[in-house]
Amino acid sequence: MKTCPTPHLILSFLFICTFFFSLTHAAGGKWQLLVKSVGISAMHMQLLHNDRVVMFDRTDFGKSNLPLPNGVCRNNPHDTALKVDCTAHSAEYDVASNKVRPLFVYSDVWCSSGSVNPSGSLVQTGGFNDGDRRVRVFDPCPTCDWKEIEFGLVNRRWYATNHILPDGRQIIIGGRRQFNYEFYPKSGGSMNAHSLPFLVETSDGDAIENNLYPFVFLNLDGNLFIFANNRAILYDYVAGKIVKTYPTIPGGDPRSYPSTGSAVLLPLKTSKGQVVAAEVLVCGGAPKGSYVKAESGTFVPALKTCARIMITDPNPQWVVENMPLARVMGDMTLLANGDVLIINGAGSGTAGWQLGRNPVLNPVVYKPDNAVGSRFKKQNPSTIPRMYHSTAILLRDGRVLVGGSNPHIRYEFSNVLFPTELALEAFSPNYLDSQFASIRPTIYSPQSQITVGYGQKLAVRFSITGRIQLNSVSVTMVSPSFTTHSFSMNQRLVVLASENVRAVGNLMFEVQVTTPASGNLAPSGYYLVYVVHQQIPSKGIWVKIQ
Repeated sequence: MKTCPTPHLILSFLFICTFFFSLTHAAGGKWQLLVKSVGISAMHMQLLHNDRVVMFDRTDFGKSNLPLPNGVCRNNPHDTALKVDCTAHSAEYDVASNKVRPLFVYSDVWCSSGSVNPSGSLVQTGGFNDGDRRVRVFDPCPTCDWKEIEFGLVNRRWYATNHILPDGRQIIIGGRRQFNYEFYPKSGGSMNAHSLPFLVETSDGDAIENNLYPFVFLNLDGNLFIFANNRAILYDYVAGKIVKTYPTIPGGDPRSYPSTGSAVLLPLKTSKGQVVAAEVLVCGGAPKGSYVKAESGTFVPALKTCARIMITDPNPQWVVENMPLARVMGDMTLLANGDVLIINGAGSGTAGWQLGRNPVLNPVVYKPDNAVGSRFKKQNPSTIPRMYHSTAILLRDGRVLVGGSNPHIRYEFSNVLFPTELALEAFSPNYLDSQFASIRPTIYSPQSQITVGYGQKLAVRFSITGRIQLNSVSVTMVSPSFTTHSFSMNQRLVVLASENVRAVGNLMFEVQVTTPASGNLAPSGYYLVYVVHQQIPSKGIWVKIQ
């Protein structure tokens, strides 16, 4: 690959500017540099209910910039870079203290997947080389570290997608050369893998499948919406059959890895604990053939389109809109108020080593309730390119944590177009601006970490210092996602049915809500709950539903 020192010098200068002047303000939110170097590139990220973020990249990058503590080293004869490695390839970021703790992961977690189980532990699956059949568990405690199960998976899983199910298990779908799915934990009839011919049909070939990391969402009826390449199905994983086949996405271009777009299940709105409709939004990606052209040095402009579909409709059709900016390798993150943040990525090329160009520094906010033509709002730019292997997740305080970016087979910090990025940033949507302080709710009760049941009435008390609009109060419930390769697995936002918003004291108010009716709407586990007033959310509290 040709080097490009001049852009690198410019980017280095911008990085220094970001470090010393870490806040930038605009109508479109603000950026803050949190940690100049966490020591690893955050290829995968997951927020846990102790407000700590687990992140990791891959063990065969060679040395990271984060030493393991107390002289500990990883001795792994299967590693393809270093047999003895005294550096960490996983880390825990404490949001409150802004500190990083190195974690010890033994096998290779490269391009893996995961989800949080109902008890709150991160269950992470697959990877590369000696890690492709591993299951790893991380319990959220101040001194906990990874535990590994050597043959926890039936098949090798590399570039697979996980989703938590209503019964607490997770389903692991696809992966490189794996046209099937399996479950974890194993029990009874879930001991084996199950064929999924849809993944064969959506594959473009062995070298560039264009159906890796499929977009998977739990539908209201308990079936799974699975999108791969340019097609989608509704799948009954219990019976092993397709319930519905959706139309091909307009234009027919692929949206799955390496033509990496992103997708979200739009906010689910409840009435008496029930939801009647579910919609999926798929944005960005790369035109068909872009990967092969990028390998030959031609970087095709990314897709500018988003396509939205009502997956519960008897006759569903895609509706196409144009984003302000074309984007491949973008992350789509549900915000606390139900908006969608589209962030990170490139304006041309594809996912893969050094195959992306023209970093897209401006996030975009998508407002799903606005009319077509007024849904997208361009945001204030970062100064740090976030290319291949970048991530973004929602934090409890409403900010979005942004990390990662390493398009190289090793850590490369000089004489390359896009250096390996070890910095963590936070993007604050404009709902956190000080001008909204008087209408921003503060939750007083219940306290964080409570447990609730399904279909339960819950009184939420909150304060607002300014004038309240009682008809503009809602409560959202957000599941933190496992994010990697531009897809946030298990990401879900439910707008709880609310009633009886009333004053209960000086500047104190109460809203009665009904929790989701079943695990089809909200699988058991930990969620962030926010009170939203005039589209301005409070800080969240942790609520466990079971």
